[in-house]
Amino acid sequence: MTDASAFRIAAAIALLGAALACKDDAIRPSITVLAADTADQVLEKMEHLITNDGVRRTKVLADTAYVYEPTQLSRLKQVTVTFYDLNGNETSTVTSDSGLYNMRDGSMNAWGNVVATTPDGRKLRSSELKYDSQTKKISSDKPFIYDRADTHLEGNGFTSDPDFRNVVTRQPRGGQRPGPSGGAGGLLPGQ
Repeated sequence: MTDASAFRIAAAIALLGAALACKDDAIRPSITVLAADTADQVLEKMEHLITNDGVRRTKVLADTAYVYEPTQLSRLKQVTVTFYDLNGNETSTVTSDSGLYNMRDGSMNAWGNVVATTPDGRKLRSSELKYDSQTKKISSDKPFIYDRADTHLEGNGFTSDPDFRNVVTRQPRGGQRPGPSGGAGGLLPGQ
């Protein structure tokens, strides 16, 4: 064997050993495109106010907002939406883990631990709510629970005004709670 052949064999063994020693344990970046990767803007502690003739109508707060300018949509995290009446007085507040806000028309979807409350103590809980700004209606096709001082209501979907004063329920369960005298509560329409 010549020195050149021995050198080539040794070099090949060294390259093979180096290749075998380099295990591919590295963490590779995902090829999945995430919302934050494609957003035109990422806002932290976002606050968006909607007014009508100088009167506050809606306030949208989010810990993080991913804004997509071509569609005028914002994907929100840790959301609080407050609704106001024609005089600017608070009528209800909705909180959720996530939301999708349409900046063009003010409509919004909220999902994940959705809780809506009013200043007088009414509370609605669901996994998802939709707000249609054109009809000024809040709705859900998901099961929900609604409580106020004298009523406990559950159902498999509802439509309501943002004040939660007129709640129309699909497949309702519940009714008025017994009064202080212990009398039986009444049934809701459709029961």
